Amino acid sequence: MKSIMVVGTTSHAGKSLITTAICRILSRRGLRVSPFKGQNMALNAYVTASGGEIGYAQAVQAWAAGVAPLVEMNPILLKPQGDMTSQIILKGKAIGKVSATDYYEQYFEIGWQTIKECLQYLSTEFDALVCEGAGSPAEINLKHKDLTNMRVAKHLNAPTLLVVDIDRGGAFAHIIGTLELLDPDERALIKGVVINKFRGQRSILEPGIKWLEERTGIPVVGVIPYLEQVFPAEDSLDLLERKPTKANSELNIAVIRLPRIANFTDFDPLESEPSVTVKYLHPKQSLGHPDAVIIPGTKTTIADLITLQKSGMAEAIQNYAASGGTVLGICGGFQMLGQSIADPEGMEGQVGKYPGLSLLPMKTVITGQKTARQRQVTSNYPQAGLPVTGFEIHQGRSRIENPADQKSCQPLFDDANLGLVDSCQSVWGTYLHGIFDNGPWRRAWVNRLRQQRGLKSLPTGVANYKEQREQMLDSLATQIEEHLDLTPFI
Repeated sequence: MKSIMVVGTTSHAGKSLITTAICRILSRRGLRVSPFKGQNMALNAYVTASGGEIGYAQAVQAWAAGVAPLVEMNPILLKPQGDMTSQIILKGKAIGKVSATDYYEQYFEIGWQTIKECLQYLSTEFDALVCEGAGSPAEINLKHKDLTNMRVAKHLNAPTLLVVDIDRGGAFAHIIGTLELLDPDERALIKGVVINKFRGQRSILEPGIKWLEERTGIPVVGVIPYLEQVFPAEDSLDLLERKPTKANSELNIAVIRLPRIANFTDFDPLESEPSVTVKYLHPKQSLGHPDAVIIPGTKTTIADLITLQKSGMAEAIQNYAASGGTVLGICGGFQMLGQSIADPEGMEGQVGKYPGLSLLPMKTVITGQKTARQRQVTSNYPQAGLPVTGFEIHQGRSRIENPADQKSCQPLFDDANLGLVDSCQSVWGTYLHGIFDNGPWRRAWVNRLRQQRGLKSLPTGVANYKEQREQMLDSLATQIEEHLDLTPFI
């Protein structure tokens, strides 16, 4: 099996983007390709057809390769919980939570064994493997137990690309420093350097490239221009860099940037709507008067709910809803909309029962049993009969306990446990991630907002987001292939 490793001098160098593009490039050349990331730390996750969790970036890379996402593509997923611990997902299944110190002591051996088993399986199913590292391969305090970077490259004897972000400055120092800190057998695998996010004329960069190649003996195989495309990111730091770019948008939607926001990739399709601007708000910012407020998913529902209450954002959302504003909660955000959240087993920390926003008449109990599965349902609102697909990832069950409250809201889908909408259709909640990927449902929901503004409805017969994503993947691969020489690697 052919294999390529992609590592970066820093986090956010562009590893995921380059890996995604290479998956599509090789797929277009007739190879059956699989992405791979041995260990990922991210709160953006996807559920495979088998009901296993992997990093959302690996799912996107699989789609770029034209194959279905598999748990073997991301054997270890760590989901930070905010108390210096992370939930461990091993081959798609949650097996517990652990601190960073205990993780390396308790899970290194089983982690590496699982990674090798997954690599062996993928080698029997695919022609080529495109592996992504994490952070930097030269963290000297972690290198001896690094499961993601050069350990994988050495195991596969994979020619490796070193990606650097030149937009931040210091690119040449980052490259030289990384190479100096690699062991000789690791450095020998670095077969090319990719300079990413370059703005300007290539001729100005040429003297630096010549010096770098002479200094290291490693060719610069790509200078990738700065691309404006927003692609699924692995952590919420990316949100700090996103700025609204639609000067003439007709609708403004506020997404609350919770401290442990999860699966904010849910909102990429909304951002693709030409008439919609999505703005991420810190809980301490003013809510203002948006056309809708979305409370997203979170890894720590109770802690983030308390943050909203202490910051004053909870009261602002309640007042906004009372004045007729539209509020949508997804997953943990859905749970927050209810009357209370109980954690009898202390799954999120201390055992207790906590008041919710009381915008929906339900109560939630956090449980140790995790629900992770793909779903296909039919909508009741905002338009009946629309097919809707997505996936669930949550620990908790939400129920309307008082029969008298049943009439105040209706099931959002034909599965009454998956979501609710109040009688005024102003407060919405669902456990379904990926809901906005469904083009007709998304448009129908956006049209409700447009009607409230006196705007003309848009056509609902639009394609699902996956078709737009396919176009983006093709465009990304075409742009990067023009500036990247993969000859030394395949």
